Amino acid sequence: METAVQHKAQEGSSWRSLTLRVIGWLSTLGFAGVIILAALLRANIGHRWVDIFGQFTAPMFFAVLAATAVVGVLRLKRAVWVGFVACVSTFVCVGPQWFTEWAKPEPGAPLVRLYSANVYYLNDDVAAMRRSIEAADPDILILIEVGQGPIGRLDDLLAGYPHRAGSMRLDDTRGPSRSIIASRWPLRQVENRPDGLHSVTAVAETPLGQINVVGVHLTRPWPFQYQWGQISQTMALGGIRRTLGGPVIVAGDFNSVSNARIGRQMKQDLGLYPAGGFPGTWPTDLPAPLGITIDQVWRSPELAFVSRKLGQPNGSDHYPVVTEFTRAAR
Repeated sequence: METAVQHKAQEGSSWRSLTLRVIGWLSTLGFAGVIILAALLRANIGHRWVDIFGQFTAPMFFAVLAATAVVGVLRLKRAVWVGFVACVSTFVCVGPQWFTEWAKPEPGAPLVRLYSANVYYLNDDVAAMRRSIEAADPDILILIEVGQGPIGRLDDLLAGYPHRAGSMRLDDTRGPSRSIIASRWPLRQVENRPDGLHSVTAVAETPLGQINVVGVHLTRPWPFQYQWGQISQTMALGGIRRTLGGPVIVAGDFNSVSNARIGRQMKQDLGLYPAGGFPGTWPTDLPAPLGITIDQVWRSPELAFVSRKLGQPNGSDHYPVVTEFTRAAR
């Protein structure tokens, strides 16, 4: 005769079995959805719904990896295999923004180090910004969203960088702020254009010769702004690009990853190439590998990136990006 203890054990076992089956099927369906989404992303569909999901492929990859590890511990074989395919699919999507096309540098050519950062318009911690800049020891800086506090202490913030160019003041969406280019070497500012793009452009005299340096801040993507906002601003950036002769470096906050719709527009229409995007730059509340690389540096074909890393935190919700570039081999 079955005892009460045996009955309870069987009942507990059946509940556990049912729970595992439910977890297995739900996780399998979730992984299948990720695989379908990854296929849409790889198809380069420009629809706004696909594009917004494309911004989150880095954290998505790590989330799928963690979920696959969990179902592996639970020994849910079907879910593990589908999760493995989902991991591969998301890695294929995020890989192009982490491992970009690097040109071969010209042997013996001088290096130029660039520090670019969205310092956040409410960030008044000039000391933290200065420590971050000093740690990077750049030759040229591009600072986006410089608020009124740091603007009032610009000589302290940019000590050692006497050559400067500034954008028009931005008041519309992020409060009063400006973008600034500063350099150890002489700069010639290019006139700001009233084209709907918040940008600053200057020509820097460097050991590589004249380099066109552009700092940009694109609006947020749909659904946070109207869907054509980023597209029209990138078209405006293309207009600036076409007026510049010689090598070009464009850096700033693009509010988009380099292999989504805006990144493809940068490559196809502007002929620019991004630096690698790992680890991510936003938000600083997350570990950098889980972040989204919306702060980028792009080069024209005459130049080659030598290195790319994150700088020390500067009080902003964005990590600064420190890149080194030189002349590309012919």
